Amino acid sequence: MNLADRKPQHFLWQVSNRIATLRLNRPERKNPLTFDSYRELRDLFRDLVYADDVDVVIFAPNGGNFCSGGDVHDIIGPLIGLPMKELLAFTRMTGDLVKAMIGCGKPIIAAVDGVAVGAGAIIAMASDLRLATPQAKCAFLFTRVGLAGCDMGACAILPRLIGQGRAAELLYTGRTMSADEGERWGFWNALHNADDLEPQARALAERLAQGPTFAHSITKTQLNHEWNMTLDQAIEAEAQAQAICMQTADFERAYRAFVAKDRPEFKGN
Repeated sequence: MNLADRKPQHFLWQVSNRIATLRLNRPERKNPLTFDSYRELRDLFRDLVYADDVDVVIFAPNGGNFCSGGDVHDIIGPLIGLPMKELLAFTRMTGDLVKAMIGCGKPIIAAVDGVAVGAGAIIAMASDLRLATPQAKCAFLFTRVGLAGCDMGACAILPRLIGQGRAAELLYTGRTMSADEGERWGFWNALHNADDLEPQARALAERLAQGPTFAHSITKTQLNHEWNMTLDQAIEAEAQAQAICMQTADFERAYRAFVAKDRPEFKGN
């Protein structure tokens, strides 16, 4: 499946040199999500599993902001008064976006500027690598609208990134995590000035795209699956995963290049 020619209706999508750049496209409202954009994002990440022309995804800001979460008028308002069956269908659909991001087999780099709150914070959290500007404001603000902090996998994933106590504070209070806090706590991999944010994300994406991309997909799978394993199970799973990678041509290419004192040119197979 090729996704370079995909024409989404609810966000911007561009593929260049096997790197996809995705942006929400409502900058005048700080890029909120709607029912339709949730669904379209979920379906895109599900399709990425089978994409032959994308190796890395950059989830980028638009107009100085990343994502302001669910749209107050297009999502939160209409949810009021819905029966439980329809509410559960919606919350399962939003969770399916996170599952699709985790299961897409491609490294995802979140490049965050400005606001990343609510579902926007979740999208950053569900990415594999996170870069931000010093102006980035990240908040899991679900309690501030009368909801629990356990939304879209936050109680499972956030403690793994920053620790149980810090995650509990953010999820109970809904307060904003500053960029400096996020970097100290390990949520952000690095901070960059606004002008450098996307070039740095692109440089990181290019480095990953030039690497053994099949092996990267295995790494992503193991990073997520091994949280649910005992140490013995994890070591055995990694033994099997590495044996699979040893059958790839990229493994042989790396060996031949090392012997020749050259740099390997990986091709993802």
